[in-house]
Formats: sequence, structure tokens, C-alpha cells
Amino acid sequence: MSGSGLRASAPTSSTAEATPDTATIVHVPMAQPMRFEEGLDLEMLGPDEKVPPIVLKEVYEQRFSREDQAGKEGIWREVSRFLQRYIEPDARVVDIACDLGYFIRNIRAADRWATDIRDVASSLPKDVHFVRASGLDLADVLPNDHFDLAFFSNYLEHLPSTEAVLQQLKVTYSILKPGGRVLILQPNIRLIGGSYWDFIDHQTALTEKSLAEAAAMAGFTHKKVISRFLPYTTKSRLPQHPLLVRAYLAFPPAWLFFGKQTLYLGEKPKPA
Repeated sequence: MSGSGLRASAPTSSTAEATPDTATIVHVPMAQPMRFEEGLDLEMLGPDEKVPPIVLKEVYEQRFSREDQAGKEGIWREVSRFLQRYIEPDARVVDIACDLGYFIRNIRAADRWATDIRDVASSLPKDVHFVRASGLDLADVLPNDHFDLAFFSNYLEHLPSTEAVLQQLKVTYSILKPGGRVLILQPNIRLIGGSYWDFIDHQTALTEKSLAEAAAMAGFTHKKVISRFLPYTTKSRLPQHPLLVRAYLAFPPAWLFFGKQTLYLGEKPKPA
């Protein structure tokens, strides 16, 4: 998901297609999928054995039922409604590692893009430009110095190392125009504790301080850090009716008791 250089458009080797009911799809060469190999004793494997990758589609099918997904839709309508305050009507917005597009489909922006390592174009509105690519490759397949806001939610913990987290933030910096912002919703291990590791695809632990430090190293200036924002997971026992989510978001004191995820807003400086 890394690269450099100014790009006015997607690579000429890519192709694009659209159907009446689905997002515009931009096809790009795929990088090798992330593998959960770090920390394994490779000496226990035979000489011809390879560590198989964890397939995200299988993980999410196991983790989330159709009822869970329907519940997430209602929650994200309210969360996106709250986050709209950080998005101007004429903005170009990209949702990185968009999953099924819960955020991007629920915000208003002049130009909406989404990326994911899986092909989720059929889940997105037809006016969303979808690019299937690894997040670390986006500087090579998206226009650089282009977007007003980049968003990712519950993504960085899936990267294999803190080095990969830093690289992802540098890649995000490259696709934002000067004055553009990155908005990150991130589980906070300091607030969650051992439950952070209840999900098999979580690999890297972050707090609000380590996230802010990595963002600064990537070049961002801090605009806002809300250490305690949302509860950890939509699979909790907390009431999740959309009206209750709206009430929660409107009452910040409740965040101090239930907030386990951090909201970070950083900005790419404009030239002096």
C-alpha cells in the first residue's frame, strides 16, 4: 500500500466499469494479501509448508450475522451524522478499508471514494468510486494531493506491525491535498485491556498517544483527539437502537464511562 509521486488520475493500466446499481469500480493490480505469520515458530513447519492467510471474508462471516450487519447500518447512520461536522459539502472524501461502506454511504460529500482489499463494490452506492487495493498501496493507485478528507475505522489494529501503521499514515498523507485531514476511529488498548485481543485478526495495539505520535511522524498536525469516544464493539450488550446512539453522541459525559475507541483528527499542513 505504499508509493510516491503526483498522480492526476488512476494508473492507465487500470480499467473502470459501472453498473446501474453499483459503485464505479477501478481495477488495479493487487498486492500480496496480509498474512498472519509474525510471531509464529516457523521451525515447527515442514520445509515445504507455508503459513496460510486468514481470509477476511470468512472471518467476518463468522463474526457478524445478518442481524449484526443490519444493526451496524443503524449505528453508522448516526455515527456518520455526527462525523459530518468534519466534512464540507464540496469535499472529496475517501474511506480507506471501507468494509461494506457503512461510513461512506452515510455521509454527504461532492466526491466519494472507497477502497478495500475485498471486492465490496456491490455494497456501495453507484456514485461512490471504488478501488480494490491494499491500503498500503493507495499512493500508487489513487491521485496524490487530491482528497480533502481520508477516513478509516477499526483498521490500523489489523496491520502487522507499528511500522505498517506508520507507513499507512504516510500513504494517507500523500493522497491528501495540503490542508486535507485524516479522521481515524481506533480501538484504544489502554481503555479496552485484554479484550482488545478477542478478535483473531487484531495484530497491532494502539493508544491515543501512540496513534497521535505516529500521525505526527507521518507529517500531520493534531487538530482534535477524543480519547474516549465510542464503545469498543457493536457486538456489546449496550442498547444500540439508533435513537439511543444519537442520544449517546449528543451527551459527551457518557463517553467517559462507555468510550473505548479514540477519535483522531489530523491535518496535512499547507505550505508556508
